[in-house]
Amino acid sequence: MFDIAALFLVVTALLAYVNHRFLRLPSTIGVMAIALLISLAVVGLHALGIDHGIKAREESLLKSIDFSDVLMQGMLSLLLFAGALHVDLSTLRAYRWQIAALAIVGTCLSTIVVGVVLWWVLPFAGLSLPLIHCLLFGALISPTDPISVMGILKSIGAPKSLELVIAGESLFNDGVGVVLFSLLAGVAASGVVPSTGQAGLLLLQEAGGGLAFGLVLGWATFWLLKSIDQYQVEVLLTLAAVMGGYALATHLHVSGPLAMVVVGLMVGNGGRAEAMSDTTRRYIDMFWELVDEILNAVLFVLIGMEVLAIAFSASLLAAMVCAVAVTLLARVATVGLPVAALSKLFRLPKGSWRVLTWGGLRGGISVALAFSLTPGEGRDIVLGLTYGVVVFSVLIQGLTVGRVARKVCAKE
Repeated sequence: MFDIAALFLVVTALLAYVNHRFLRLPSTIGVMAIALLISLAVVGLHALGIDHGIKAREESLLKSIDFSDVLMQGMLSLLLFAGALHVDLSTLRAYRWQIAALAIVGTCLSTIVVGVVLWWVLPFAGLSLPLIHCLLFGALISPTDPISVMGILKSIGAPKSLELVIAGESLFNDGVGVVLFSLLAGVAASGVVPSTGQAGLLLLQEAGGGLAFGLVLGWATFWLLKSIDQYQVEVLLTLAAVMGGYALATHLHVSGPLAMVVVGLMVGNGGRAEAMSDTTRRYIDMFWELVDEILNAVLFVLIGMEVLAIAFSASLLAAMVCAVAVTLLARVATVGLPVAALSKLFRLPKGSWRVLTWGGLRGGISVALAFSLTPGEGRDIVLGLTYGVVVFSVLIQGLTVGRVARKVCAKE
């Protein structure tokens, strides 16, 4: 396992260097694009019979990695905590209802819209997928990942309210999406549809339990940080809280992602203000910024390479196009239109609905959830659709959302 981790870190570092030296794309988008191009080149060389076994070796390497386990049990807790650490809770409270509406109501509605519409559309592409699998796809594709969008918004001086809502939505809809996916996966496995009461109880246990556990863990971490003043130990305490807390949340059957967001908000606000010296703040910020950058880079290199796991066909390519269109339409219907129609309630700059719609990028969590499905034809189709949407959103939306945001900001 150490050799594999070392290899991926070396590959990621080299691709990050090439991107920074020559392409100058946003870091995560650049490394993913290069990894994807290399993998596609390997596929092309293999088709011509001149790859000298490179494709087989790359496939063997990827098979030795459980993508779902690596992200869901390894990276996700660190990434969510790092993202929540720098969110201003006082400002977040001012937009709490807007963020809750987008993260909870929007994600639930998006799951239904994507699932039902895709179930109706897929036969026109020559594929059929049971409704439950379409809903599973809706649940895993609805959470958003801001990746480079936040950096772009900061660089062009976008309104802070818009930055906050995008960041807040992406932090919380990950947890909501995972809870919905778990509920639907249980239905797919058992074939039994739970009653409304049973579904509500499960959601309360997962989501409510995750939030409550996060509050307890966040308070304990805050107390420990406040009782000492040594930055080395305090950095170690935050790392232990994240990794140990996420593992414990999994064993308690509560939402680890939501718990990590709560811990990050508590440490990044109350902890930063009352439990840390200036030196500790500086080191904790630098440490978690590096963790965030490194893990995101490795994650998107993995996504770029995972193209080899997709069994492409003409029908699947057509279905990918349909999935991209359905996902974008669902984003407009569940986020764009409500924000535009209720602009006074959302208190966002005019035209923000465009940035929220086009900036709703999908990332690693969607691919990881797709990989976690039980092997079978349905999983292969869902994985292909997920990969198509993620690649489109990162490479096309990610590289053009800056233009959309600039137009909105220019009108302010």
